[in-house]
This record gives sequence, C-alpha cells and structure tokens, in this order.
Amino acid sequence: MKTIYKLKLLAALLLLPALFFYSCKKDMSKAAPGVENNTKGSTTVARAANETVNVWETTSDQSKLLAAQANINFAADAGTNATTITVDENTTFQTIDGFGYALTGGSASLINGLGANQTTFLNDIFSTASGHVGSSFVRISIGASDLSSSDFTYDDMPSGQTDNSLTHFSISQEMTDLVPVLKKIIAINPSIKILATPWTAPVWMKTGTTGNGGFTGGSLNTAYYDAYARYFVKYIQAMQGQGINIYAICPQNEPLNPNNNPAMTMQANEEANFIKNNLGPQFSANGITTKIIAYDHNCDRPDYPEAVLGDAGANPYVDGSAFHLYSGDISALTTVHNAYPSKNVYFTEQYIGGPGNFGGDFSWHMNNLIIGAPRNWSRVVLEWNLAADPNYNPHTSGGCSTCLGAVTISGNNYTKNTAYYTVAHASEFVRAGAVRIQSNTFSASIQNVAFKNPDGTKVVVALNTASSSQSFKIKWGAESFTYTLPAGAAATFKWAGTQSNGTGGTGAPIGQTITLKGFNNEYVSGENGTQAMNCNRPTAGTWEQFLVVDGGAGKIELQSMGKFVSSENGTQAITCNRTTASDWEKFTWGTNADGTIWLQGNNGKYISSENGTQAMTCNRATVSGWESFKVNQ
Repeated sequence: MKTIYKLKLLAALLLLPALFFYSCKKDMSKAAPGVENNTKGSTTVARAANETVNVWETTSDQSKLLAAQANINFAADAGTNATTITVDENTTFQTIDGFGYALTGGSASLINGLGANQTTFLNDIFSTASGHVGSSFVRISIGASDLSSSDFTYDDMPSGQTDNSLTHFSISQEMTDLVPVLKKIIAINPSIKILATPWTAPVWMKTGTTGNGGFTGGSLNTAYYDAYARYFVKYIQAMQGQGINIYAICPQNEPLNPNNNPAMTMQANEEANFIKNNLGPQFSANGITTKIIAYDHNCDRPDYPEAVLGDAGANPYVDGSAFHLYSGDISALTTVHNAYPSKNVYFTEQYIGGPGNFGGDFSWHMNNLIIGAPRNWSRVVLEWNLAADPNYNPHTSGGCSTCLGAVTISGNNYTKNTAYYTVAHASEFVRAGAVRIQSNTFSASIQNVAFKNPDGTKVVVALNTASSSQSFKIKWGAESFTYTLPAGAAATFKWAGTQSNGTGGTGAPIGQTITLKGFNNEYVSGENGTQAMNCNRPTAGTWEQFLVVDGGAGKIELQSMGKFVSSENGTQAITCNRTTASDWEKFTWGTNADGTIWLQGNNGKYISSENGTQAMTCNRATVSGWESFKVNQ
C-alpha cells in the first residue's frame, strides 16, 4: 500500500508543472480589449459539418452548359491557396430583386408564335421550380422599343394634332402579344417584378425631332410635361386593369441617345424638373406606388443620376438609378451608391451582338454583369433581350439589327444563346429577397460574388478570367473546399448550413495586395528585406505593399516582393526577408471595433508600429493604438 501511495504522490507532483503551464498559457491568450475577432480568446473549437455543395458549370467551348457536376463537401480548413475566396454570410450588402431579361414587343410576338412549346418555354424562363431559370424581374417598354416591329405610342395623333386631355390614350396595341404573354408569366411567377420604360413620348409632345415621323430624336416639350405625367398614370392604371402591376418605371430609356428609333433625349435637369414638378406629384395624387428610377443609360455618366438625386425637389420621389454598360465602367454604380447610399441601384440593359462569340461574350457578361453589377450594389441584372428570330428580328427601321436574343425562336422551336446561360447561372439559384454577402475577389484570375437566400442557402458564382485553369479555395467559417475551373469557365456553388465561428475564417482579404497604415498615419514598410521593418513611410511604394496569403489553420502570411514578414518570435525587431513561411511567419488577423486590424504572432503577442520612432516588434501583450493598422487607406 505504501508503494502505491508513493507512486500516486509522485504522479501528482509530475503533473503539477504541466497544469501550471497550461493555466499560464490559457491566461496569456485572453482577448485584447476592443477586439472583435481574436481567435486566441475563443473557447469554442469549430468542427466541420461537411456540408454538401452542389455545383453547376459552363465552359467557354460549350462542352458544359450549366451542367450539374459531382457534389463536393466542405471539410475542416487546411492547407494554403493564394486564391482563397473567403465567404462571410454575417456581412451583408444590398437585397437582390432578381436577374432576367427585357421582354420587348418583338420578343412577345415571337413567344406568341411558339405554339405548343410556349408553355414549356415560359416555364423554363420564369418558373422558380428546380431546373428552371426562375427569372424574377423583367423589363418592358412603354410603347414601342427599337425591338418592336414598328413605331407607336399609346396616344398617336395625325400630324399637327394634339391630345392634351389624353382622350385617345389606349394600350390596345399591346393586347395581341405583350399583355397576353405577361399574364401567362404572372400566372407562372406571381411575384415577378416589372420595370417599364418608354423609348419616346407621343410625337405631338416632342420638339426638335430628327426623323422617322418624329419618333427619332427631339426632347419633351415643356408645355406637355403635365400631359406626359398623366400619360404614365393612365398607363399604370391600364396595365393594372389587366392584372399587371408595374413595379417601377424609368422616365426615359437612354436619355442621352437621340439616334435610336424610337428615341427621345432628356437632360438631367429636365428629368429632375419632370419628376419633381409633374411625375412625382401625379403619382402621389393618384395613389400610385410604382417606383421612379432615374437615368437608365451608360456608366460613363454617373453625374447624370447624381444631378437628379441631388435635386432636393426630385430626390424624395426617386427610388434610385438604372445603368447600361455600352460605355464607362461598372464601378460607376458604386460611385453613385456612395454619393447617395439610401438610394437603390439597378442594372437594366446590355445586349450581345449577333452572331456573337460564345466564349468571349459569356466571360465578359459574367464578369461585368452577373458578378460585377451586384458587387457594385445593383439589385437587378437584366440582359437585352429575351428573344429574336434567326435574322435578329423584329426591330424598327434604324433599331438594333444585330441584337442576339437570350433565345432564338424559329417557328415553334427555340435554341438557347449566351445570355440564357449568364442569367441562369445566377437566377436559378439566387432567389428574389436574397442578400449579397461578403466575399473577396481577385484582379486577374477568379472573379466571384456571393449571396445568401431567404431560406439560408448560400450561393457563390465564380468565373475564371485567366488564360489557364485555376485552382482556388472557397472558405466559409472554419471550413473550405478546393475547386479547379478551366480558362473562361464559370461555376455556381450552392450549399446550406450555418457558418461556423460566426466569421469568415481569417476575415482577411486573402489573395489581395494591401497597405498598412499605423496610428501615426505612416505606412508599414518591408524595407526591401535588408533591415528591420518600420512604420514611417509617408507614401506607399513597392515595399509598402503586402500580399495577404492563406497560411492555413486560420492564419495568414504577409508577403512583400516575394519575401515573408517574420515575427522573429518576438525576440527582436520584425523583418521581411524570409523566402519560406514557417510558424514565425504566420499571423492571426483580427478586427477592432473601429475597423482597424491587428496582427498576432505565433508567440501570442501583437505586432506594434512602435509609433514609427523605432523598428517594429511583435512583443505586445495587448492591443492599443500602436498595435492597430488601417488597411488600404
């Protein structure tokens, strides 16, 4: 018995130092004050749920066209990949109204001629059942567009006559094709939202017209601003009488383009005056809740919607602004959003010229529209237009003669074209009411956008813009999977479940090049790897830029000019001279309440700028101003 007692006593004594060390180590890892994302302070160990991910892929050679791929599964995150998309469902942006097409008068007439295939086609495009495109937003013209078979408005009068009382107003020309097709669409998808836009006012309301019997060019005569506002009211009421609710209108399609047929110009100050003095008050007086969306033209003139929104009288009536991309850059949507963040942004038109090049057109439209527009705050992405015949008809004289439909309709058959697949890659999986969620993207390889549906499912749409196959990781909380896309290919990923740890993994912009600015408003420098790092540069040059690399296991690495930043285990000033990354070159990235970030070395200590008065270190036990850094400022 004595021997057993002595052995137990010896075992207890041997365990005491280990317990003391564990206790001390646990105390050292407490979260720094004011820190939101200090993984060292977490007492919960994330476990992978191995969620199943469904995948659909389209390749540039059309060997795969929205083709379902073998399911893959998330697993506990491990390993590194310089191209890591970090998805954070807890950081949300705008609500998504939907993806879809323009239903022109010409499209409606072709659809009406599909015969027995009409129901199949309309269900294919508008049904939200599995396996269908599920378009939830459609754009129509008020009167003729250039993809109608002829010019008309709803109050055409003989030359020299006017109709200020709108006695002759009628939508009768829409009763053959457009209205019947819309009714069938609404029966399939009762929640669909309809945007309506005129290409021109009635000719008798215009001044300065240039051709086609007054349908081309010219502007709205100020004497008829009131009549034109009442024209919109009568249109919305007439469509409502057919059971068709107009969700939103734009006062004018492409208001800076006088050359289409039909067309009418409307300068920013004219649109603002029309909205504040006539259209907005008429809507209010008649109890019309249809939204008014400004502009509806190219991204090269963000000053136009900014001028309309900047008009104090027009602003309260305007829901937001709409854009096309025949010139300018898709980032213009963010420019306008930032100027007026309470106003919505919509992307409403882009055509593909026939006969087209599938690979090039697909990549450009996926990159700029399906991915680019939502990443720049758009609630909607619409392609122009839904259908044309094999000769790109119908269209007006002078209208678009090469506009390739999302489908080509020939008799009672239809074939799918590029825009069918661009829209379907999002619309089939991203439902109306979804929100865009945080995901980082890359300048020259994998472009992407992420969404969270009302039912909680997540969707990532990714495109490979590089000239060769690219392997990339999608990281979600503490889990990830790796996928390879051929050059020019796109994939849609969809999965269910709840993000572990409540964060997007490291929270760091993996794969992006960043600058770090200290509390002294100076930049962190790698010092060309020839001396210890400092935080004293007034401007950011090459050595003040750092690539954020996925270090695996929730850690990141910082690389400048091919060299890695090292904490030097906190025993000396930090450097940027390592050719490979080991434990001392890995850091935990965290975010403070004010949006600045901190970096914690493998020793559990924080990097400090040392106020720029001496070489930087990694030996601070807590985070204060000197241990906090601004990113890309």
